[in-house]
Amino acid sequence: MHNPNIILPAEWAKQSGVMLTWPHEGTDWANMLGEVEECFIAIAKAISDREKLLIVSQDSQLLARKLNKCRSENIVFAGYPLNDTWARDHGAITVMKDGKPTLYDFTFNGWGMKFAANFDNQITTSLYRNGIFRKDVQYENKQHFVLEGGSLESDGEGTLLTTRDCLLSINRNQHLKEAVIEKQLIDLFGLQQVLWLSSGYLAGDDTDSHIDTLARFCDPQTIAYVKCEDVNDEHFVALKRMEQELTAFRTLKDKSYKLIPLPMADPVFDEKDRLPATYANFLIINGAVLVPFYNSPKDQIAAQQIQKAFPEREIIGIDCSSLIKQHGSLHCVTMQFTEGVL
Repeated sequence: MHNPNIILPAEWAKQSGVMLTWPHEGTDWANMLGEVEECFIAIAKAISDREKLLIVSQDSQLLARKLNKCRSENIVFAGYPLNDTWARDHGAITVMKDGKPTLYDFTFNGWGMKFAANFDNQITTSLYRNGIFRKDVQYENKQHFVLEGGSLESDGEGTLLTTRDCLLSINRNQHLKEAVIEKQLIDLFGLQQVLWLSSGYLAGDDTDSHIDTLARFCDPQTIAYVKCEDVNDEHFVALKRMEQELTAFRTLKDKSYKLIPLPMADPVFDEKDRLPATYANFLIINGAVLVPFYNSPKDQIAAQQIQKAFPEREIIGIDCSSLIKQHGSLHCVTMQFTEGVL
């Protein structure tokens, strides 16, 4: 049942900060650590110029020297063991309860037990217990439920957008049916409706079709989505079906959504496997939108389309050609906290 006292804020709501989990030699980034750190530093600068930045890492002192071009007064360091760098999925999800921020700590099990996540799954608890967040921030352990931030898109007004492929995948909450999961989402996040996408995927995606790789709320009436126009591309049929689903969705006021198509990123390959490059994986921060770039002419087309959705925000391109080599992108390595958390 809809609870009006609980709100899952939209990403464009005022933020207190963003979390990054920094790569190190013990992660899959070991053979390209310098390259990927350049990307992380660019993200860190863009964020710290505008709001607080929480960096979880294994060596804060060494890292601080690498961030000499960032606004150090806006950076908070926290040191813990970690498996990988995908803060979107192991980071806390912020809700507002009775107007006060509350951190939900769900289980992160490596996208359905595909990868080790034993350290990453403890980060939120450690941050809370060690007083990283403001004293009046509440914490709720929700580790009976497997849920990743990349699988959720909120309009901030009671509508959630997600995918069946991810939330109903067998190795997450296999004992729960769709109706039960939907009720849990409604109860947890104070929702009025859940919009389920059945179609759409990206080759090479380890997340079972996270919504943040496919379609994103830009405001309560607008959705940006990946559109494939090449009939010979393996994604053409599935993404066309996704577009049809999005067209059929209705807002809470029973209106069609304004849809903004984003170009299908040029194919990127790791040896023979295609990687899930996507322009939908942008990050909204205070006053700006960070857009993943892949050294392609399509980068500027994507930036122009996203600018249409956010005319009052600065659009900042970040070269994410290194991130995509580990099957993720810009939004995947970040997690925003709403106002009052940091």
